[in-house]
Amino acid sequence: MKFAAILSLTAVAIGATLLPADRAVGQSQITDAIPADKAVRFAGRPGVVCGKVGKARFAENSEGTPTFLYMGGDFPRHTFTARIPGEDRGKFKPAPETLEGKDVCVIGDIQRDSSRAEIVVTSPSNLKLAAMR
Repeated sequence: MKFAAILSLTAVAIGATLLPADRAVGQSQITDAIPADKAVRFAGRPGVVCGKVGKARFAENSEGTPTFLYMGGDFPRHTFTARIPGEDRGKFKPAPETLEGKDVCVIGDIQRDSSRAEIVVTSPSNLKLAAMR
């Protein structure tokens, strides 16, 4: 998958909710997306990280009840995590776990978490389904 190519995003309007792929409401082009396996190089900066969600997990018995979207390789050897805090989980319809196996883009401040990169996602407007070419 070549990321220099253009990515088409669905549900791009500000404040849009995450929609199933069959209910796309608009498209935009992104040419500066960061591949999930390269995101750690951009730690400390804002960015758009894109890739396939290899595993999605709602950690309901963990502190803060987060939801994790693991990207950039197979779990547990993934290189990027989108973390949705438990207090924000209810904003996401359908539940974020439905994104497992799908291509998404995550928008936000890229942080370093041990040897991985992470973006904390508190709003559905920062998590988009993507059609990668």
